[in-house]
Amino acid sequence: MIKFIHCADMHLGSAFTSHLPSQKREERRRELRAAFGAVASAASAGGCAAVLVCGDAFDTSRPLKKDKEYFYGVVKAHPGVQFLYLRGNHDTEESYTEELENLKTFSREWTYYSFGNVVVAGIELCEENCRSLYSTLSLDSSKFNIVMLHGQTAESEGAGNIVLSRLRGKNIDYLALGHVHSFASGRLDGRGVYAYCGCLEPRGFDEPGQKGYISLACAPGGAEYTFVPSAARTVLDYSCDLSGCPDWASAVRFASSACPRSPKDMLRLTLTGEVTFDSSELACDVQKELEAGYYLVSVRDNTCAAEDISSIGSENSLRGAFVRAVTAAGEYSAEEKSRIISAGLKALAGRGNQL
Repeated sequence: MIKFIHCADMHLGSAFTSHLPSQKREERRRELRAAFGAVASAASAGGCAAVLVCGDAFDTSRPLKKDKEYFYGVVKAHPGVQFLYLRGNHDTEESYTEELENLKTFSREWTYYSFGNVVVAGIELCEENCRSLYSTLSLDSSKFNIVMLHGQTAESEGAGNIVLSRLRGKNIDYLALGHVHSFASGRLDGRGVYAYCGCLEPRGFDEPGQKGYISLACAPGGAEYTFVPSAARTVLDYSCDLSGCPDWASAVRFASSACPRSPKDMLRLTLTGEVTFDSSELACDVQKELEAGYYLVSVRDNTCAAEDISSIGSENSLRGAFVRAVTAAGEYSAEEKSRIISAGLKALAGRGNQL
């Protein structure tokens, strides 16, 4: 059984300018470089034949010298592993003049590499080949075939687009994709599967969830693949409904206790719901309360002003009767009543899915 690691979108040299304070940017750049080194070590320790790098190893076509030296230094340091490097839309013009026996690259025409009974094919997408690449792919049905591409799946052809329907029936066992920064996979056809491995490390709050690589084994019955979380840090994405908080202090207290603390990770918290107090400084105050519990915090205020409950309570309507009944109930605290009323009014307005 021949094994591979499928990774992509390291974006070495990323500026990390979004939301990150200057003192943490270089730390994250180091962690980004180390993530690729860890993948290479895992490939070596696991007896993998090759690491499939499906595009955007670098963030630009002119990466910093230290990022290039690190990437190619990792390749040199693991001579027993082949590195198949397919450029993406960020590192389109990246080139390396030194010949490395264990570094294989691709071009804008189909290139094929063999590992026993396994064939790895790849092509770098561009305007010139985005329509012809499907008809020019040639794979032997008796082989285990891996295809490497970098782009987004789409229904129509175009530069950077990958039309899955046009790859069906092409004898593909595993379609290794890069460009999408989260793990995703599915059936390609009756024979093969496709998978996005995602990025190795999140670069901003817009990349929540686990990040890592895919461990792939070429088995007689088809591709066996597993997503392996490996990121040093994770972006945790939570929302907190503040409807029913009677004042600013209770809202800050409630929001600050809504998420489990994780000092090594980043938190993106979205405040939602209807509030009866001035929330102009709420996001800033909640963020200050949370900062000690995470590597980095971003709080967004998506709350809106609540309706006047006292006015609703005087209505001759179902809403008014509901508010009066809850207000008169003696077994709830004022804060509990506020939450019950808020939830009930949402349900009566047909917005129960926003609770």
